[in-house]
Amino acid sequence: MPVSMNLKLTIEYDGTDYHGWQVQPHGRTIQEILELALGEILRERVRLRASGRTDAGVHAAGQVANFTTSRPVELWRLQRGVNALTPPDIVVREVEQVPESFDARRNARSRLYEYRIWNQPWPSALQRRFSFHVHAPLELAAMKEAIAFLEGEHDFSSFRAAGCDAAHPVRKIYNNTLLREGDLVVYRIEANAFLRHMVRNLVGTLLEVGCGERTPARFSDLLKARDRTLAGPTAPPRGLFLKEVKY
Repeated sequence: MPVSMNLKLTIEYDGTDYHGWQVQPHGRTIQEILELALGEILRERVRLRASGRTDAGVHAAGQVANFTTSRPVELWRLQRGVNALTPPDIVVREVEQVPESFDARRNARSRLYEYRIWNQPWPSALQRRFSFHVHAPLELAAMKEAIAFLEGEHDFSSFRAAGCDAAHPVRKIYNNTLLREGDLVVYRIEANAFLRHMVRNLVGTLLEVGCGERTPARFSDLLKARDRTLAGPTAPPRGLFLKEVKY
C-alpha cells in the first residue's frame, strides 16, 4: 500500500496578473496554476491548503501551502518540474516533507506582511508593479506615532472589509514598523492572523496621517470606534507582499 507524504511548499509570486490565490470560477489564480502543474507531474488531483488567501494583485515572497500525495517522488525533481510548468511569475522556492499533522493554515503562528510606498514626486517605471506611488511628502514621525497604537490584541472592525468571512474581528499584532529605504517607505506588520483587506485599509488610513489629514490620536480612536466608514480608503494591492509565515 502506498505511503502518503505530506509536502510543504514555500512559494514566491508576482500577483499582478492573477485574481488572487484561491481557485475561483472566473479568472486565473495562483492556486489553480500550481495545482494543475502538480497534478500533471503526479498524475493525480492535487488540492493545496495555503497559510492564507492573498487578494487579486497581491504578491508573496513566502506563501506556504501543503498537500498530500501517495505518489513516490523525489522532492528536488518535483520542485524542478513544477517550476518548469508554471509561468515565470510563480516560483516554488522550496519543497519539504513534513509530518502528517502539519497544516499550512492551522499551524501558522504568525504572518508577516509588507507594504511598499514609492514616495517621490514622479512615478517609477521599475517599481510600478510592486509599490503604490504617493507623490506628496510623508510625515513619517506622525505615521510611526500612529502605528504604535496598533500593537497588542484589538478589535479591528474599523479596518475590516465588507464581505470578510472571519469568525470575529479580534487580531493580535506582535509588531509593526515603518521605515524609509531610499525612495521607498516600507510598512511591515506581523500578526497572528489578518482580516480581509486589513493591511491595505491600515495603510490607506496611515497615509492620511502622513499627509496631515488625520492626527495619530484620531487614528488610534478608530480601534474603539469599530466602524469601517470612519477609516481611510483601501490602498491598492500592488504594494502588498506576504513576506513570511512563521510556524
